[in-house]
Amino acid sequence: MAMVALTVLLASTHAARADDSMSYREMADTMQMDDTARFGKLVFDRLEWRGGGGGQGRAVWDGQGWYGGDYNRLWLKSEGKYAATDPDRGAQEADLEVLWNRVVSRWWSAQAGGRRELGLGQSRTWLAVGLQGLAPQWFDTEVTLYVSDAGRTAGRLKAQYDLLLTQYLVLQPLMEAHLYGRPDPRSRLGSGLSDLEAGVRLRYELRRELAPYIGVVWLRRFGRTADLVRAAGAQASDLQWAIGLRVWF
Repeated sequence: MAMVALTVLLASTHAARADDSMSYREMADTMQMDDTARFGKLVFDRLEWRGGGGGQGRAVWDGQGWYGGDYNRLWLKSEGKYAATDPDRGAQEADLEVLWNRVVSRWWSAQAGGRRELGLGQSRTWLAVGLQGLAPQWFDTEVTLYVSDAGRTAGRLKAQYDLLLTQYLVLQPLMEAHLYGRPDPRSRLGSGLSDLEAGVRLRYELRRELAPYIGVVWLRRFGRTADLVRAAGAQASDLQWAIGLRVWF
């Protein structure tokens, strides 16, 4: 028994000395716990076609991707709507954000960078700062504030939740709201709460990386924004059906 204990002690001492002589790279490769490794991901949460009561068929995208380590990452986001029934107008709403993402707590990251906005009206560049993470009850949440190169201000609140019905069926409620500090008639935007989009989508995950879905989306515009939209011959409120694909790489 004493001989066994002595053997274990000598083996432990030898292992400890071996660990002391290991480089960080050797230790990380052995334990597969390298917190300096760089990796990335690209997710299109929505690649969809919508049809509404106004007969305005639209192609819609909403995607984001990132590259970096555990604490600091380069983050890209893009959303847009293309009026397929009026190709001369092109993208009605589109933007691209380039952000630096820094983990600030267990569930939240701070983000800062720039946003380029295209579409109807005047194209603008915005400074963006915000938070992204998991709110209580596991809601995936984004809160972002913007200041444009013309001194305008805006805000975006986005929240969604994945409810697993089975191993393959996932129900996803989603809400997104936009606010603006002052009106912009050229872009059909009023001050305050401009619009609210709420929807629910049911997807079937053929694989985790590939999931077709169907859904319904309700869009409501408020205040001066609603007046400007009506003056342009469109509806301030619309209920749309959606069919699309969620993919990630």
